Amino acid sequence: MEELKEALFYKVLKENNVQCRLCPRFCVIKNGERGSCGTRTNMNGKLYSLVYGKPCSIAMDPIEKKPFYHFLPGSKALSIATAGCNLHCAYCQNYQISQGKIEDIPHLEASPEQVVEQAKNAKIKSISFTYTEPAVFYEYMLDIAKLAKKNKIKCNIVSNGFINPAPLKKLIPYIKAANIDLKGNALFYEKVCDGKIEPVLETIKLLHQKKVWLELTNLIIPGYNDDIEEIKKTVTWILENLGKDVPLHFSAFYPCYKLTNVPPTQPEFLVKARIIAKQQGLNFVYTGNISDEEGSTTNCPFCNQVLIKRKNFFIVENKMKRGSCPNCKNKIPGVWQ
Repeated sequence: MEELKEALFYKVLKENNVQCRLCPRFCVIKNGERGSCGTRTNMNGKLYSLVYGKPCSIAMDPIEKKPFYHFLPGSKALSIATAGCNLHCAYCQNYQISQGKIEDIPHLEASPEQVVEQAKNAKIKSISFTYTEPAVFYEYMLDIAKLAKKNKIKCNIVSNGFINPAPLKKLIPYIKAANIDLKGNALFYEKVCDGKIEPVLETIKLLHQKKVWLELTNLIIPGYNDDIEEIKKTVTWILENLGKDVPLHFSAFYPCYKLTNVPPTQPEFLVKARIIAKQQGLNFVYTGNISDEEGSTTNCPFCNQVLIKRKNFFIVENKMKRGSCPNCKNKIPGVWQ
């Protein structure tokens, strides 16, 4: 058997059991079994990662596809994922890899050194841990991110935010940006995602406090999390805990996985949500997975000058000058270079 990478953040218990402390599930794992994410296994009282160095996807993506609209706009990211996830969302668009086992999914062999070398050779500005949940390939992500930082490559995570504070704090020095899914209210997390909202909110606050560039995504599913009053509550929470400059992306749902009987999100609803969120006081609100020119444009919150126009994840016009509005000269929040 090939040598596996010992996991970080676990506790040895009696009778060769271990408790994983990476995420808020705190899985107690018996010898020979795996945690809920399917990526960490107990072998004779030690916890190992089954996915270290085994990405199931490596691709070049526009950074806008993540989505990041205030982080290195117009650049490409080397996107990487392994099998597994610590949530089990009924609507997951990548369920084949997020809910599958590593042995059932085609994957590559790629060391952290090889991943960073690929990014360097392609002159890529950032590496994005995405597609599935980055927390479940934590050790792999951390080693890549450390090496990337040495090579002046910025790393970002696209995550469900379901991670414990200690591993998050260890990762933060090597991460420049995070897009966190803020999926719905507490009941939505319990019923649709098999998770809890409180740890996600704590993750978001910690990232913001530690000055990691933060953007949020809310995928709207008809009949599940499309109550306008609940959306207003989410926006209020953002304003009270993060301020008015954190970008919020409202994204459209398309039938998938266990929710194939649910209709797609109506574009008009996303536009309505965007308008309401801006009226409540958020400076940067966007729409995704639909055609909405205004919802993909960045305007100056001070003078309303059009700064960045986008179409289908690509920049068609960028008037920004070193992170500032060319008209009123005010700084625009983000990571621009």
